[in-house]
Amino acid sequence: MNTKKRTTSLAALFASLLLVLTGCGAVTIPSDPNGTLEEITGGTLRVGVTEFEPWVQLEPGQEPQGIEPDLVREFADARDAGIEWVQGAEHELAEQMKHDKLDIIIGGIASDTPWMKHAGVTKPYVETVDPRGKTVKHVMLVPLGENRFLLTLDKFLQSQRVNL
Repeated sequence: MNTKKRTTSLAALFASLLLVLTGCGAVTIPSDPNGTLEEITGGTLRVGVTEFEPWVQLEPGQEPQGIEPDLVREFADARDAGIEWVQGAEHELAEQMKHDKLDIIIGGIASDTPWMKHAGVTKPYVETVDPRGKTVKHVMLVPLGENRFLLTLDKFLQSQRVNL
């Protein structure tokens, strides 16, 4: 058997196997290797927040307020999840997410964030214009590789109307 036929046969076999496993429920695509979506559903959504008005406002002794905390509350409600808020600077929150201690990071984060190497990034859900006239596309951060969770959050964010 020549190499081209062997490669084609192996690809067809792999595709067939994937279809069978998906149909049997053995494989869920996209998947969450760490089970984030399953853990937060009916559980607790751990949210890292950093202040950046009007996206997130922090007052001592109060839950975060603003555009993004409101979005996160609606998302959590839809998943029957409670919320644990964790305040900190972006670099501290990114480190906590890297060690599986956070599920989402919010704080007016732009799509060109330097943290995209260390976290999954939602699709931009709203655009604004900064004081210099530059368009800013706003995103939220999630753990790397948690693609099912990311897709679910993306669908939710894309369905929302963000009022500025």
